[in-house]
Amino acid sequence: MDTQSLQAFLAVANNGSFSLAGEQLYLTQPAVSKRIATLEDQIGARLFDRIGRRVSLTEAGQVLLPRAREILVMVDDSRQALANLAGDVRGSLTMATSHHIGLHRLPPILKAYTQAHPEVHMDLRFLDSEQAYQGVLSGDLEMAVVTLAPAPDPRLTVVPVWIDRLRFVCGKEHPLARQDRVALSTLSEHDAVLPGHLTFTRSIVLDTFAQDGLHVNVGLSTNYLETLKMMVTIGLGWSVLPETLIDDEVHILSIEHRPIERPLGYLVHKNRTLSNAARSMLSLLDDAATPKARAL
Repeated sequence: MDTQSLQAFLAVANNGSFSLAGEQLYLTQPAVSKRIATLEDQIGARLFDRIGRRVSLTEAGQVLLPRAREILVMVDDSRQALANLAGDVRGSLTMATSHHIGLHRLPPILKAYTQAHPEVHMDLRFLDSEQAYQGVLSGDLEMAVVTLAPAPDPRLTVVPVWIDRLRFVCGKEHPLARQDRVALSTLSEHDAVLPGHLTFTRSIVLDTFAQDGLHVNVGLSTNYLETLKMMVTIGLGWSVLPETLIDDEVHILSIEHRPIERPLGYLVHKNRTLSNAARSMLSLLDDAATPKARAL
């Protein structure tokens, strides 16, 4: 099996389309089909069913998929280990970050990095933290800088860099804004606008209420914190926002509860050979870590 055929196989599997796979790989659709046909000949089994415009994995394709990812990661690791011997910081760095961290935490680090290592080509992807976790686990990403999961996958090395304090907020004309002190039970009586389902931040908030036997009425949700802030300012509900996003457009609620905090940091796969480019980025992040984050 050659790596080019495996790359084509993964691209079609991930995109569910030969044409989209071609765009991803900068190949024509016939070239992608030829690579898939070569791979099918080598393993003696059909990998995709083509019914109308729909492309789906066969049973053989489903068996090959995780193994193909492992093979390509292993090949990439071998190349990386050999390239690292030179000690140069060059090549590419594929990393992901969330929109909030990318806008409010990473800029000075990215500026310092690009100035120190101009020969590194950075492929920076803005993803939800949960998607970034999966990208590092699958090998698609070399590293990610995101909101850290309450229970990280044991296959990952997870390092806190910052601690985000989340503050309860509402619009200035919201009924809650007229109260000096607000109990969590009172918040339960009003609609909330929170990050989407299965996000780490939403889990942290819901768990806080659940510990007191309380339920949160979520009226609207979005994964973009800047959009949540807008929803709060126009009175659609209360929410929680990092202190870095809070200004005079929102009202900070005085809550009878300990502060809610979420750790932000980086993650890499324990079994992956990191490039010198990635190691240099991790070094900058370690230097930027706050004392509170280091203590976790």
